Amino acid sequence: MSGGDTAGRLVRPFALTGGRTRPSRADFTLISTVTAVDPPPVRAPRPQPEHQRILRRCAEPIAVAELAALLDLPMSVIVIMLCDLLEAGRITVRPPHPVAPGVDLDLLQKVRDGLGRL
Repeated sequence: MSGGDTAGRLVRPFALTGGRTRPSRADFTLISTVTAVDPPPVRAPRPQPEHQRILRRCAEPIAVAELAALLDLPMSVIVIMLCDLLEAGRITVRPPHPVAPGVDLDLLQKVRDGLGRL
């Protein structure tokens, strides 16, 4: 791989966010669920190509972390772009469901640890 390829990859996320490095909102966590609004708002401007990719993936509810993995983009970039879409009225965001009373958190921890060893 040449040095130009590496530099291109480092610049790309910066270009996708218009140089922004911080999200404009705090609505998103790794496990927040986002869904595209259908139909889009009447006055919504045509989204940029990367925003369109996100909207296609959000046709069905999807977790923010899964979206970042599927699009092979850093979480910070995805969150900034999701903020743009949320502010334009193109997506909805739902926080993760709280753990219900009676859920065995110790068992969930053991399952997580076991999956991490796979």
